[in-house]
Amino acid sequence: MFPPVTDSDESLLNLLRKRGSAGISELVESLGVTATAVRQRLNRLMEEDLICREEVVRGGRGRPSHRYQLTDKGLRASGNNYADLVDVLWAEIRSIDDPTIRAGLLKRIAMQLAERAGEIPGDTLEEKMQRLADLMQERHIPFEVDKSGDLPVLTAVACPYPELVEHDKSICAMERMLFSEVLGETMKLTDCRPHGDSCCSFQPSGTPK
Repeated sequence: MFPPVTDSDESLLNLLRKRGSAGISELVESLGVTATAVRQRLNRLMEEDLICREEVVRGGRGRPSHRYQLTDKGLRASGNNYADLVDVLWAEIRSIDDPTIRAGLLKRIAMQLAERAGEIPGDTLEEKMQRLADLMQERHIPFEVDKSGDLPVLTAVACPYPELVEHDKSICAMERMLFSEVLGETMKLTDCRPHGDSCCSFQPSGTPK
């Protein structure tokens, strides 16, 4: 999963995307902020593996100079705003009349998303669910894990797809498939916001994937 990118980070990433690479002074001039602010953003983005730096070799004495450029991960994340495209593609999915074909397509989409998310670490299902909730929190999407019952329950406090859900409630089914793939256990949707519940909750059915 890609880490969340702020508007200020997006400006820096897009600048590197256009130029290929840039030094601190170039970034300061183009972004109109202080060198300290630029360095703070660069350090954060390097920690997230979105950018890397290379040392510029110069003759003579003096401090070494560095230039910054996007990593492969940064190239995929930069400019990653596809809201209109997603709406169009989901409309096409909704237009498929055959329920079997549509369900199969949703399943394949969920599997692809799970593959992009990668393996969720954890020795137990409860630990994996908590890690998944933490990852969603990092993307500013509040998720919680209720561990008080016999089985842990994963709850989406806020919907990750609010606009899509307004048009098609089957997005919840795709999300259930996604969580099943990521967690390695079949999840069932026990509460559903589009159906009138306060939140969407997912509980393991006890059937391994």
